[in-house]
Amino acid sequence: MSQLRTLPAPLEQPQPVPATPRRPALHTAKLAYSTRHVRLEAVGGIRADVVPTAGDLVLAVITEVGQHKRLELRDGRRADLFPGDEIVVCYGSRYAPDQFEAEVPLRIEPCALVAAGGVAGRMVTAHDKVAEPTRIEPLGVLTTENGRPVNLRDWALPATEASRPAPPTIAVLGTSMNSGKTTTAAHLVRGLSRAGLRAGAAKVTGTGAGGDVWLLQDAGATPVLDFTSVGHVSTYRVAPSELEQVMITLHGHVAAAGVDVVVLEVADGLFQQETSALTASEAFAETVDGVLFASCDALGAALGVERLHRLGLRVLGVTGAVTASPLAAREAAAGTGLPVLGLEALGDGGAAARLMADLSHARAQC
Repeated sequence: MSQLRTLPAPLEQPQPVPATPRRPALHTAKLAYSTRHVRLEAVGGIRADVVPTAGDLVLAVITEVGQHKRLELRDGRRADLFPGDEIVVCYGSRYAPDQFEAEVPLRIEPCALVAAGGVAGRMVTAHDKVAEPTRIEPLGVLTTENGRPVNLRDWALPATEASRPAPPTIAVLGTSMNSGKTTTAAHLVRGLSRAGLRAGAAKVTGTGAGGDVWLLQDAGATPVLDFTSVGHVSTYRVAPSELEQVMITLHGHVAAAGVDVVVLEVADGLFQQETSALTASEAFAETVDGVLFASCDALGAALGVERLHRLGLRVLGVTGAVTASPLAAREAAAGTGLPVLGLEALGDGGAAARLMADLSHARAQC
């Protein structure tokens, strides 16, 4: 059984640190993916006397390289990290059973780089197979000329809803992290493109990183958005009502681009607290027409499909890591009574067209 490393709780009350009113020199700093929507000309100073909040941009120095040896930059390139490097990342929480659980610190103090996409946080727990996190020394939160912290929310897309009728929408859910959700979504997009359909995509939940976004773009999705587009570096510990608005806004902007179909990816597994709340919401049921469920094994597939059916959601098929094994795929098909769709089937234009025909027929009957 995996053992969790736990750090002591921080001080209850943040202790103020003297402000640094100088304008930071950012031209030599490595700027993380998580900051890519921020216009750097808005940065006019740096302060170390504020209480950090999720989404605040922080200038920090690498003090010790650990688990994350590279930082994903705004353009997607992964830059090697060295002690003494200055980086610009965002404060945020993280939920990753295979890596770290982290939270926003209560004050500006030494903490960790907890995600390669550029998330700074206080590590709470870690999987026993990952290395110690990369350690950073924050110099302060970046501010505007008048001293207000610069936050991702300042560049969030405006709230919107899809026009009615909205395009058919398929959500990709799964049993856990690394069950094959993003790969499923990408191959589905590829198949839809081969069927002559324009697909747009959005990653609704997770931790800010570009890998999934770039993969969906490479598969042919346009546009592709994620939760950082609406001002969140991470969706861990985001209130259910706010998370519903994240989904609605992302879906609305993708649909407004004139796509034929929207593909939504929801991170982690059905028992993760934000995923559980979102998939059980009325907003999710009203937005999503069908679900592809990614699983690592047949038992997970059967339990996940059963749960989704109880929520009144239409499950189109089982996908994910389970399809790598013909034996496990047969078990999943027997246990769920649903088609099991491997990557070849998902990426086939004819199969995608049939999937869309079934979905359109189901919508017409509602």
